[in-house]
Amino acid sequence: MGTIVHAAYTDGRKSALSVKKPKVVFVLGGPGSGKGTQCANIVEHFGYTHLSAGDLLRAEISSGSENGTMIQNMISEGKIVPPEVTIKLLEKAIMESANDKFLIDGFPRNEENRATFEAVTGIVPEFVLFFDCSEEEMERRILNRNQGRVDDNINTIRKRFKVFVESSLAVINYYNSKGKVRKIDADKPVAEVFEAVKAVFTPVNGGKVNFCIDMVGCCVGAIQLS
Repeated sequence: MGTIVHAAYTDGRKSALSVKKPKVVFVLGGPGSGKGTQCANIVEHFGYTHLSAGDLLRAEISSGSENGTMIQNMISEGKIVPPEVTIKLLEKAIMESANDKFLIDGFPRNEENRATFEAVTGIVPEFVLFFDCSEEEMERRILNRNQGRVDDNINTIRKRFKVFVESSLAVINYYNSKGKVRKIDADKPVAEVFEAVKAVFTPVNGGKVNFCIDMVGCCVGAIQLS
């Protein structure tokens, strides 16, 4: 069965991104897996701009808009927000940046997200960086991070795990069939995880590393490729 792409986003609508033509890397992994920290290291080493779908959505919630209220309700229930909401926020952030290469963290979350993003923007990712980490470890990290986020209670955490695995598996398998998935074993020690990340990005970046830092972030992910 094919994926339905929202007609309102494909009929006569040309994304500004089709003109800018940015390079995009999708970063996928389970909730609370440390994707933000790893992305910060990639930004520092390789000059990408990091766009967190979750951060953009939370900023929209904080704005007090009608969309923000809808997003808050869906996150509290462990659900995924409609793709057009996230895509609009991503488009705006990319167009406002002077950079031309981006890490999109936590998106696409499902096949509808993926198909709609590609149809609307005309952008296919350079590759997908997928961090594989056990659910037990991710749960421990979320409970220990103490960021005061309202979506971090144990029941919601487990709903988010379930949604991630059930929805994201199709996305990972789709891009894996295209040879675009770069899977990282995130259960290894932190330094080894980032060494694996650098091995992925260095060839893409023409062998250039901006500069090195001593401490690197933690890991991400939680599903098996078929």
